[in-house]
Amino acid sequence: MSKITFTIVITCLALLFGTQEFSAQQQTISKDQHDLVRPPYLKVGDTVAIVAPSGILKNRTAEIKRAQDLLSSWGLHTVVGKHVFSDGNHFAGTDAERCADFQEAMDNPTVSAIWAARGGYGTIRVIDKLDYTKFRKNPKWVIGYSDITALHSQLNVEGFESMHAMMAVSVTEDLSDIKETVQTFKDALFGKPLSYSLEGSGYNKPGAVTAPLVGGNLSLLYSMLGSKTSIDVSGKILFIEEIGEYAYSVDRMLQSLKRAGYFDNCKGVIVGDFSKVRKNTTPWGSSIEQLILDALSEYNFPIAFKMPAGHEEDNRALILGHTVELSVGKEASTLKFRN
Repeated sequence: MSKITFTIVITCLALLFGTQEFSAQQQTISKDQHDLVRPPYLKVGDTVAIVAPSGILKNRTAEIKRAQDLLSSWGLHTVVGKHVFSDGNHFAGTDAERCADFQEAMDNPTVSAIWAARGGYGTIRVIDKLDYTKFRKNPKWVIGYSDITALHSQLNVEGFESMHAMMAVSVTEDLSDIKETVQTFKDALFGKPLSYSLEGSGYNKPGAVTAPLVGGNLSLLYSMLGSKTSIDVSGKILFIEEIGEYAYSVDRMLQSLKRAGYFDNCKGVIVGDFSKVRKNTTPWGSSIEQLILDALSEYNFPIAFKMPAGHEEDNRALILGHTVELSVGKEASTLKFRN
C-alpha cells in the first residue's frame, strides 16, 4: 500500500468513526432531553412530610390524622409541617410560613416524599421563594393535584419527576369509597408500575404515541403561561383536568394556550375529569368533550377522554415527567407507564 493510499484510508476511517461518535452523542443528547430525575421510590421505614402550601385547613385535623394512619399502615413514618394548621385568612399561614414548611421538607435528608395536605389556592405565591439546592442532591417525591400543579410545573422545569395523586385531606373514613385512588397512590409511591385501561369514548381521537407525560390542572397551566414555570409540552403528552369553570372559560384557556404555540409539537392529550362545569346564562351549546375537540381540531395527535384523574373520588395516580405509552381507540384506551 502506498503512503498516499494509506493516508487516505486513515483519513476515511477517522471521518467514519468520528461521524459515528458524533451520531452516538446526538442520540444521547436527544434521549436525555426528556429524561428527568426520578426520586427514589419509597420503602418501609421511610418518612413522608405533610405540608400545606395552599389553602387553610380549618377543622381538618381528623383528616390529617387519617392520612397519617394510612401511611403508618404501609410502614411509613410521617412528620407534619409546623404551620399546616396555621390561619392566614385564605391560606394555611402566611406565604413565609407555608414556604418555610415546604423548604424544611425539601431540605430534610430523612424525608423521602412531600405530600400536600390540600390544594385550593396559594402555591403559586411561594414557588419562586423555594431553594432547590439541597433538593437537587437529595430529590424526593412531591405529591398532590389541583393547585399543586404549580409545583409539578416548577419541578418539571427543574428536571424532576413528580406525582399527581390524592392529597392528605382526600383520605376518607371509609377507604372502600376511594379504593382505586388509594391503591394507585400506594403503587406509585412504592414503585409498582402503573397501567390503566380507560373506558372508550366516541369523542376519542385514535392514535398511539410514546412520550413523557406532563400537565395537571388547566387553570394553573394557563395561569403560568409566559412565566419561567410554564412547562414545555413539545414532544410530550399533556394531561389536563379542571373543576368549577364555565365552558367558555375552558375554551378561553385552551384558545390562549393554542395561540401561544403550546400544542404545536405536542404528541397527545389525555383529558381527566372536568367537574362541576358552571352554567352560564347563555348556553355553550356543546359538551366539554366537543369543546376540547373543537379547540384542538387542527392537530393530528391522539386525544383520550375518560381518564379517572382530577377532582372526583376516583383520582388515579400519575407520575408526571415519566415516559408513558398511550394507545387511544374509540372503544377503549390504554395508558402504560414504562419501567
